[in-house]
Amino acid sequence: MPAESVIRRERPDQPEVLALLDALDRYLATLYPPEANHILAVDELLAPEVSFFVAREVGAGGRIGRVVGTGAVRRRAGEAATEGAPYGEIKRMMVDPARRGRGIGQQLLQVLEASLLEQGLALSLLETGRDQIEAVRLYERCGYLRRPAFGGYPDNGLSAFYGKRL
Repeated sequence: MPAESVIRRERPDQPEVLALLDALDRYLATLYPPEANHILAVDELLAPEVSFFVAREVGAGGRIGRVVGTGAVRRRAGEAATEGAPYGEIKRMMVDPARRGRGIGQQLLQVLEASLLEQGLALSLLETGRDQIEAVRLYERCGYLRRPAFGGYPDNGLSAFYGKRL
């Protein structure tokens, strides 16, 4: 039976969270050149238009434990690529590789989508790398569909763009 987890809004500048974000950055650096990695830095994750969430394991006796995943949503104004509709952008999705396959990524995505709906945003968009096969599978399994580039991202052949109406 998979370990339970709890997902809640937390600050991204905690040491344990920073370590997971650093692992994500190192992983992305093995796949793509620096100019193709569209990473929000920690100070950007602290901006008022960003909601950052952390998944933590729940241990014996309901004790909240170690960080096992992260994800954020960034509120964005409408643009030509969204026909003027404001949207939420999924950023910094990461599940500890040792904890994958337990549904944490899907749970994180559901929490991020619920956060967007609470903020009055019915469109969720994301950019991911084409070589991040696990991420692509997760997004497609959760109802995200391929779409054209948005948000000023270059359509460089390395990125995959997805969207979902909530």
